[in-house]
Order: sequence, then C-alpha cells, then structure tokens
Amino acid sequence: MGLFSRLFGGKKPDQPAQVEPIEYKGFLIYQEAISENGQFRIAGRITKDIAGEVKTHRFIRSDVLPSQSDADEFMLKKAQMFIDQMGDSIFH
Repeated sequence: MGLFSRLFGGKKPDQPAQVEPIEYKGFLIYQEAISENGQFRIAGRITKDIAGEVKTHRFIRSDVLPSQSDADEFMLKKAQMFIDQMGDSIFH
C-alpha cells in the first residue's frame, strides 16, 4: 500500500514548524524564514494584543541568506528596528 500511496499522491503535506516568539517591548516576534532553492528568505510576523485583540503584521523581504539561522537573526533585527520606528502604528 505504501507504493500506491506514493504513486497516487498519498503523501501528507509537511506541517509548519512551531516557532517560539521573542518578546520585545510588548510585541511578539516570530522568525519564520522561508526555504527557497537551498537558501532562506527573511520572513516573519510581529504580533501584539491590543484591547483584547491580537493584531498581526506579516512581512517577507526580498533578501535571501545561506542559512536559516542567519535569516532568522536578520529578521529579528529588522523587526526590532521596525517596532522602534513605528510602535503600535505597525497595525494601521
């Protein structure tokens, strides 16, 4: 049966990895680099609970780096800078 499952599309899609957020000035930063052709695109989410509602800002940059850890670190630095510059207006 395993052979037929593989032949006829029985493969289950990969589950996205659970990402532990990093707290920064009341915001949660999720580092979610995207694997592309052996490199990693800088991507992630910034969230914050505002008046009982979780607001989310997702971004994907054009930059690609050779390792996921490099992409995640760069994303963290960019997210922190964005938070410092924009504050809660990120979500407007």
